[in-house]
Amino acid sequence: MRNTHHKMKKIAVIGPESTGKSTICEKAAAYFDILWCPEYAREYLLEHGMDYSYDDLLTIAKGQVKLEEEYIQRSAGKPYLYIDTDMYVMKVWCEYVFGKCHPFITETIASRKYDLYLLCNTDLPWVEDELREYPDEARRKELFGIYENLLSNQSTPWLVIQGDYEERIHEAIHVVRMVLGEDQ
Repeated sequence: MRNTHHKMKKIAVIGPESTGKSTICEKAAAYFDILWCPEYAREYLLEHGMDYSYDDLLTIAKGQVKLEEEYIQRSAGKPYLYIDTDMYVMKVWCEYVFGKCHPFITETIASRKYDLYLLCNTDLPWVEDELREYPDEARRKELFGIYENLLSNQSTPWLVIQGDYEERIHEAIHVVRMVLGEDQ
């Protein structure tokens, strides 16, 4: 008998700040009429301020995983879940700012599985935001390179998303249908 139950596919959208991650998640999820999991760090930093410590990043990482689990439960029966930011982002953030990474984060990277990574390029203009730290192009490119390197050394399919917002959103929908869609 054919199994008609399809496991929900999880798409992690990662990359440096101000590269359209939240917008991509929001618009692509709207296209598929599904939920998307926001970035926990945003609400945490808005509440606690930007003077964060190494330990705060562990709290944020745990909050992100918990939030993601809630959205996975709430999305039961849906084909996809777009996730704004995952533990790779937390790893890069920890190492870039503090030169070290919490074991919880590296263990979680090893244990949590996604079906597709969308890596956002830095070719969008940087947008000023109270939570953003790295406006200069050299740093943005450096961070992008770190993500590219991480993704090159793991087995989940991944794709670089670039262009203007419309192009990014189109690509984030198109690639999910091409790579993850079962009955297109």
